[in-house]
Amino acid sequence: MRSIEIISIPVTDQQVAKEFYLNMGFSLIVEAPFQGGSNWIQLGLPDGGTTITLVNWFPELTPGSIQGFVIKCDDIDASIADLAAKGIETGKVDKTPWGRFATVKDPDGNSWSLHSN
Repeated sequence: MRSIEIISIPVTDQQVAKEFYLNMGFSLIVEAPFQGGSNWIQLGLPDGGTTITLVNWFPELTPGSIQGFVIKCDDIDASIADLAAKGIETGKVDKTPWGRFATVKDPDGNSWSLHSN
């Protein structure tokens, strides 16, 4: 084993979620028909190895249940300002001994932590 390649993010509406993540700064890697009328939508961040796929076919994965995945930022303040300019709200910045963090949630409530030193 070498790395985590794809993380499934449970969403209610794949197209709404896709637009959110594109607005957040992800790039579309592939979108293709999948099973049961769903699409395989895979997105990634620049310079990132791990990608995400927006899923609605796993009954065990409830939309909004993902918490605590961390997105590395060079400058968390600049990232927050960029997101705010795009209409994406973040939580307040928490300062810890291991860095600064701010939360951002997708339309379903899946929660990401932005992080910088």
